[in-house]
Amino acid sequence: LEFWAGFANILLIASQSAKRYNLFLRRRLLFKKDEQSKDSIFFRDGIRKIDFVLSYVDDIKKEAELKAERRRQFEQNLRKTGLELEIEDKMNSEDGRTYFVKIHAPWEVLVTYAEVLGIKMPVKESDIPSADRTPFSCMLEPLKLPRGVKHPTPDYFTVQFSRHRQELFLIKDESSFFPSSSRNRIVYYILSRCPFGMEDGKKRFGIERLLNSNTYSSAFPLHDGQYWKASEPPNPNWARFSYFYKEQPFNLIRDYYGEKIGIYFVFLGFYTEMLFFAAVVGLACFIYGLLTIPKTSSSSIQICDPEIGGQIIMCPLCDELCDYWRLNSTCLASKISHLFDNESTVFFAIFMGIWGVEWKQPKYPLIYKWLKKLLKRNWLGLLSTSDLLNLTHELKRRVCFNCVCIAQIQRPDFMESEASLKHVKSFLTPQITTSLSGSCLNFIVILILNFFYEKISAWITKMEIPRTHQEYESSLTLKMFLFQFVNYYSSCFYVAFFKGKFVGYPGKYTYLFGVWRSEECDPAGCLVELTTHLVLNWWRRRKARTNSEKLYSRWEQDHDLETFGSLELFYEYLETVIQFGFVTLFVASFPLAPLLALLNNIIEIRVDAWKLTTQYRRPVAAKAHSIGVWQDILYGMAVLSVATNAVIVAFTSDMVPRLVYYYAYSVNETWPMKGYINNSLSVFLIADFPNHTVPSEKRDYNTCRYRDYRNPPDSEDKYAHNIQYWHVLAAKMTFIIIMEHVVFLIKFFLAWMIPDVPKDVLERVKREKLMTIKILHDFELNKLKENLKLNSASSADFTKHLAIQENKANLAESTT
Repeated sequence: LEFWAGFANILLIASQSAKRYNLFLRRRLLFKKDEQSKDSIFFRDGIRKIDFVLSYVDDIKKEAELKAERRRQFEQNLRKTGLELEIEDKMNSEDGRTYFVKIHAPWEVLVTYAEVLGIKMPVKESDIPSADRTPFSCMLEPLKLPRGVKHPTPDYFTVQFSRHRQELFLIKDESSFFPSSSRNRIVYYILSRCPFGMEDGKKRFGIERLLNSNTYSSAFPLHDGQYWKASEPPNPNWARFSYFYKEQPFNLIRDYYGEKIGIYFVFLGFYTEMLFFAAVVGLACFIYGLLTIPKTSSSSIQICDPEIGGQIIMCPLCDELCDYWRLNSTCLASKISHLFDNESTVFFAIFMGIWGVEWKQPKYPLIYKWLKKLLKRNWLGLLSTSDLLNLTHELKRRVCFNCVCIAQIQRPDFMESEASLKHVKSFLTPQITTSLSGSCLNFIVILILNFFYEKISAWITKMEIPRTHQEYESSLTLKMFLFQFVNYYSSCFYVAFFKGKFVGYPGKYTYLFGVWRSEECDPAGCLVELTTHLVLNWWRRRKARTNSEKLYSRWEQDHDLETFGSLELFYEYLETVIQFGFVTLFVASFPLAPLLALLNNIIEIRVDAWKLTTQYRRPVAAKAHSIGVWQDILYGMAVLSVATNAVIVAFTSDMVPRLVYYYAYSVNETWPMKGYINNSLSVFLIADFPNHTVPSEKRDYNTCRYRDYRNPPDSEDKYAHNIQYWHVLAAKMTFIIIMEHVVFLIKFFLAWMIPDVPKDVLERVKREKLMTIKILHDFELNKLKENLKLNSASSADFTKHLAIQENKANLAESTT
């Protein structure tokens, strides 16, 4: 009997297989491969959708048999889990050597693992009003997307999926019920846990190990047809630069790429919106400085005056080789300095300090709907050191423009033809030329250190052995940022807070290690040099590779794209946060920084969208509840920016010394700032120069001037700091304390006024929780009624159970 029963089962299975095979043959005849292959995202039967693709190449080395056996066991175990596989022979590939394993997740697999992963799915259309209300909604209508694109589906109440409660969920079509991001996330979850054999007495599992050992060359979800071209992303206009002014289709991005990438674009979009206000204020301050150059720029007027600046002989900027020079040679630099160093600088520094508090309230009404159960999986053993090192190859490189030309420029005093370079010398002063050359060298150092910082950060994080993948990402992010913070901002901190502060004076200069003399600032201040460093450090070179669309299969087209590594999104965040640092930490020296950042981000959003849709393989969808540790980093930088901008205004700009002169030392009532330049320069007797510092060329000068507040050479305590130096220093410290207290008080007041989560969002969350409980209760109650009617012979028992359940429901509802 057992034999015949088994034989009958075999015949039944064979019959079913024959029917499936005949169906496959009939359907295959309907599809010509040459016509279907270009855009097909289905198996050869034209019905089953491709959710994931694996690829490999025949290995002729001695490990070929081992790798083939691993693949055989791995694919066999995948089939056991319920996944359906279809293999494309290498003869059908474009290069004639690559095999492709196409994977489809049928309905039973999806419902099983959706429950395991705790994926939330819709159960009822939401009756909560939309939160898309803005005071200027009519004015902003041209910027908005069509409602069908912005909200492709209605809002739903969602609960964690359960395969035993399928009738609870709004399942209209099994093939489209689970969004694309959930499907590839489920398949990747299976791939990462599927075993492929025993090695060294231990069970080995996971696609990551197979990729690391080159058993498979790649594993990626397949791009959907409507997401393939740059003109056909989730929103037909999303990746097209001509629609840069349009908002982004965040819901479609989330459904296709997952919450992690979706939140990145929400963050980048919100940051760009906030930059608009900072850019307007910064542009206004710049225009104010531009308009007031000929009227109120007393410093540049005196420097450029041949009777004032032209008669002042400045001391050499270096030992022996440098000659004396006239103050009016820095005329143009002083005018440029006024653009960034004027009365509006203080206001803008305070405004930007307050502006940072806006980061407390990102787009919560959008993000809160995306909050799902975050899967914390153990990643130990899945990520090797070689994998970490290989994932760093896509770091965006920073380059300086015209670096070679700038490096070839020497100090103007040593140029061969004074007449031919007269116009060049009017702008390229020794200080500015040195600053530009130093900026180029700084770029080279940044590129070299970047290479080591990545590897050191990954190695240290791996040694910590974090428990979850989320802890690993947070730890790596913090270390990488700290390294990059030092790498990118060190030169700016040097110019802002150290350059020109410990110079000494002629005859007694300060030397580093007794060899290198400390640098001096331009007579107009170090603010222009700080601006130079900021602008040059901001330039980016974008790597963009354009592939022609060939007439071969979709999986081969995706296979030829660049890999979107696990650190790729980290570098996108890092670039934005580094930019945020330039915008906030040193914004007092360059009010146009927010405007440049705004223009950069408008392009960045479209470039990132274009790269995701056309240049990268589709990344595996991942869960996320926020931008993670980046939120704390941004807040810390916003707080630090208050101190840095206060110090820049006090010590790097000339704002405070001018105010001290205006109120304490000016003697001209008609023109109070007349004589300020002469007052800010001390006198040095050339005869007091030591022999090793005196210029080689002899001049008929008795004295020279230098920037400091010191006693003249005929004083009893010559070259010592005079009383004005201490007045200015006290005024600087007072300004820092007052500015920090004012900004922090306003910041903390606004932080208290602006809640972390808006009130309407809290109400929506409570309402959704209550409705979800009610929906589940009604479902279970109706199910219980049906079961009791069928199984209970006593109506009294039915009434009793019903009353108990209703009491429990009322108690739960009142508690909520």
